[in-house]
Amino acid sequence: MTELAALQDIKKCPRQYVLAVNDALNVISGKWKLPIIGTLLFGKCRFKELQQNIEKITPRMLSKELKELELNGVVARRVYDSTPILIEYELTPSGHNILKVLDSMVQWGLDHRAEVMKAD
Repeated sequence: MTELAALQDIKKCPRQYVLAVNDALNVISGKWKLPIIGTLLFGKCRFKELQQNIEKITPRMLSKELKELELNGVVARRVYDSTPILIEYELTPSGHNILKVLDSMVQWGLDHRAEVMKAD
């Protein structure tokens, strides 16, 4: 079954559609997940690099969000056996696919803003 056919089947069933939307929102919801994903779209990062790129995120919150993203299969944590130990975070293939979602969100935001401004 192609992606388009699968999507058409989901759209025929409101329950599946709502579940799919909820699943997506559960993975990316929150203040920090999209900035983390956005940073990792540009390549692997160490914890400190992520913290420096994302203003005002605390180490505790970054650690929590990375663990959740890892559990959801969006981020992979790689530990290298070296001295000192090197730990890097990178997006999984599923995590890279979120670029399509972000691009669609940006386009919708631009279109929506234009419509709202036109109505004023």
